[in-house]
Amino acid sequence: MSRPSPQISDPSRALVLFSGGQDSSVCLAWALARHGHVETVGFDYGQRHGVEMRQRQVVRREIAARFPQWAHRLGDDHVLDLRGFGAVGETAMTEERAFEVTEKGLPNTFVPGRNLVFLTYAAALADRRGLKFLVGGMCETDFSGYPDCRRDTLDALEGALNLGMAQDFVVETPLMALTKAETWSLAKALGGEALVELILEDSHTCYRGTRGERHAWGHGCGDCPACDLRARGWAEWVAAGRPELAP
Repeated sequence: MSRPSPQISDPSRALVLFSGGQDSSVCLAWALARHGHVETVGFDYGQRHGVEMRQRQVVRREIAARFPQWAHRLGDDHVLDLRGFGAVGETAMTEERAFEVTEKGLPNTFVPGRNLVFLTYAAALADRRGLKFLVGGMCETDFSGYPDCRRDTLDALEGALNLGMAQDFVVETPLMALTKAETWSLAKALGGEALVELILEDSHTCYRGTRGERHAWGHGCGDCPACDLRARGWAEWVAAGRPELAP
């Protein structure tokens, strides 16, 4: 059963960087519970797991259907073509290659500058749409070692965007200090078991784009870095008794 959401007197307007994965789906729910109007933007950068571009529409539709208290806040969706940028990085996210650590000590799933580019495009879109808050699922507590997921990186970019666009954007990262287990706790606090089930069934995080078997923690190949991280987070959350984390 969905949970009631308090009435918001501040008609704040937000844009969620929405891939359709577990983290961005939780961020979308968080934004809908917090802001009066929420739009979403997705980026097609030629990712191997392009199935996420389809699943993001499923998640949007199901959130609107299962959480009527949020449906009127959910605004337009936007998809931006960044395939040219994705090709530049030549990473395991866009090419068929084994997942491994590079000579720089970073996983080869790291797309150099991806979050910097995503947020820059999102800010340009938000400028035209009158959206002040940019919401992303970046996390530095329980992540894959990506330097553009760190809060100090995003603070620097927030300042640059506001200087360069004469704006007052606020980059919000609700998952920044959370483990994957705590992300599940936040999802339950926001939307109860209904939101947990929606994320398990409809979101997509697997780097290989596998949608076949439904594991306890959701769909995926089960052995890529994204699946491994998600599965461990789920196991930790279940072992802790599936607690809620106040949003």
